[in-house]
Amino acid sequence: MSSAEQEEMMATKIIYFTINGRPEQAEFPVDCPAQDVKDLFRSAAEAGPHDILKLYNPKGNIINISPQLAPNTPQSSYKLEVVAADCNSEPVFSALRPGPGCGTELAVALGFDLSSMEKRLQSLEKKILIEAGETPAIVYEMKRQVESFREKLESVEHLSWLGLFKELSDATHKPSPFYHKRTLRKTLEECELVRDKFLKMRSVRSLEVSEEVRQYLKTPTFDNWQWEDAEIMVLLQVMYMDLDFISAFNIELEVLQQFLYEVYRRYNNIPFHNFKHCFCVTQMMYGLIWLTDLRSKMDSIDLLTLLTSAVCHDLDHTGYNNAYQINARTELALRYNDISPLENHHCAVAFEILEKNESNIFRNLSTDQYKRIREGIIRCILATDMTRHNEILNKFKSILQTFDFSNKDHRDVLMMILIKVSDISNEARPMDVAEPWLDCLLQEFFNQSDMEKLEGLPVTPFMDRDKVTKPSSQTGFIRFVLLPLFMELANLFPCLEVSSSQSQSDLLFLCLEVSYSQSQTSSHA
Repeated sequence: MSSAEQEEMMATKIIYFTINGRPEQAEFPVDCPAQDVKDLFRSAAEAGPHDILKLYNPKGNIINISPQLAPNTPQSSYKLEVVAADCNSEPVFSALRPGPGCGTELAVALGFDLSSMEKRLQSLEKKILIEAGETPAIVYEMKRQVESFREKLESVEHLSWLGLFKELSDATHKPSPFYHKRTLRKTLEECELVRDKFLKMRSVRSLEVSEEVRQYLKTPTFDNWQWEDAEIMVLLQVMYMDLDFISAFNIELEVLQQFLYEVYRRYNNIPFHNFKHCFCVTQMMYGLIWLTDLRSKMDSIDLLTLLTSAVCHDLDHTGYNNAYQINARTELALRYNDISPLENHHCAVAFEILEKNESNIFRNLSTDQYKRIREGIIRCILATDMTRHNEILNKFKSILQTFDFSNKDHRDVLMMILIKVSDISNEARPMDVAEPWLDCLLQEFFNQSDMEKLEGLPVTPFMDRDKVTKPSSQTGFIRFVLLPLFMELANLFPCLEVSSSQSQSDLLFLCLEVSYSQSQTSSHA
């Protein structure tokens, strides 16, 4: 190795920043892994593993915490903030997600201080041990009850208020009924708060989304967890602008912003199929458009159809899939005759929003253009019904060898494949982004199986909390659904082969990691 290469390997960056007005500096090698850099800043902020960090440059622009950070001086320090402390930072409630439904708030509302209870119990246990020479069985029983109560608080989403105080059997015939701690629909106050934040940031000029963030937004490694809902709306706006849809289709900025707000408002407070999922799917679609250079292969109206389909694809999802809708004979199942009830509903809600003049981003299109986009959006959203997976994939395989971008039928099938890939792409992201989504998905699955048991409906096997584990829930899906879909798309776009290969590696490690976590949990149970 030459001396120049050795010097390059030993080179370090020094980043100056402030946290709560306190000057700090971080020094790391130029080839330092991205996660190590994030951990360095997280340590400086004394933040927990799930707290959200934001780094601002001297102009007030958000910049990405990564090894590519530009070196600075003490006079041009960055500013580090912990903008949202997760309830996970509370040790007693380590299994909780952020939001108004946290167990800490519930404990306070009920007049319990679980931490004090634990400390008191530990103190009593020490006294008894000194006096009696051993720990009586009654102390173990008290500890079990405290642990049981903590678990109930931590899984409060699964429980009714009554469920907190009664012993629930582990038997499958006595499920814990699921009730949303937050209202299913967003409250007016919740929406107005996010709307106000969005409107303050709505001018891209004043927000000055940095070039670094714009480029990061085009990558499949984008981390959605560090962005709040109002910021997500700004990033969605950036996508429409950077793809030149604003000028190409004469979309007024105020109309686009109202459209994005209405979309945000119509995604519900559920664990997985929520506004952040909408953003992840749209961001992956946006990334694929750039990565595969679709702008040179398809016209703008098809790209507008793809991006808007991704934005709208799960509107007003209630957290219960088509099988539940049909078995429970819900209003949606009856309305759509058991044919893709959810996907038909998502389409209908999308065009309800687009029927309003103030939120109709297509209002300046010609009649023919609007008809083409409407047909395309309906086709794409209906394609996300997983019961059609094999049908669509086989159709794509049959045209791959002779694929022609000038053939409308071929383009239509490709558009369905692209939204399907985007819809299930979470597991192909970096592990620290993917695994929290898996937790959210299982939460929603378990909620449904609990309700199915409660209502005496057929229980969806892959959603049953009594039978499903993290590894078992993913291995079959990854092997038989996700990877074949990704690999066939890579056959059309060779530029995706490296990404697909990396995805296989990441997916394998995800399965191994969750399997290991599961085994550790079982061994300590």
